[in-house]
Amino acid sequence: MKASLATILCLAISGCLGYHVGPVKPYYLRDIHTIAVPTFKNRTLVPRVEVLVTDTVIKQFQQDGTFQITSDDKADATLTGEISHINRLPARSVSGNVLATTEFNLALTVNFTLTTRDGKPLAGPNEVTGTTSFFVTSDPTTDERQALPLATEDLATRLVTQLSEGW
Repeated sequence: MKASLATILCLAISGCLGYHVGPVKPYYLRDIHTIAVPTFKNRTLVPRVEVLVTDTVIKQFQQDGTFQITSDDKADATLTGEISHINRLPARSVSGNVLATTEFNLALTVNFTLTTRDGKPLAGPNEVTGTTSFFVTSDPTTDERQALPLATEDLATRLVTQLSEGW
């Protein structure tokens, strides 16, 4: 009886043999420990959004902890990005008036590339999109400006997850 219990216990524990605790970077990024993130380029008509996006991505890298953020001269790799689109699409219209919108979906798209010190691409060029929704009051422009940080946080989470976990 004790032998069969010991056998069952050994079989149950052996299922966890390949598991290890800690960051699990993609294999192609195994030698990358530090990343530089220069200010992203802005190809949209929204002013100063590049600073918001870059700062949010840096904060997400720091929160994730897989890679450390450093300057260009000390970094193993550099993440360059370009904000290509900011789209506002109607999500819900007013009852009885399909031309008036009460809620919008906001999508922010960034093209990015991760390169080594010598310029060899490690990841990308890739595209990542962050989204959010917002309700419209009397000033839709201000409402969109207030929703932009939420879409930026979603974008930063997706970008950092794609680099740190490989998907």
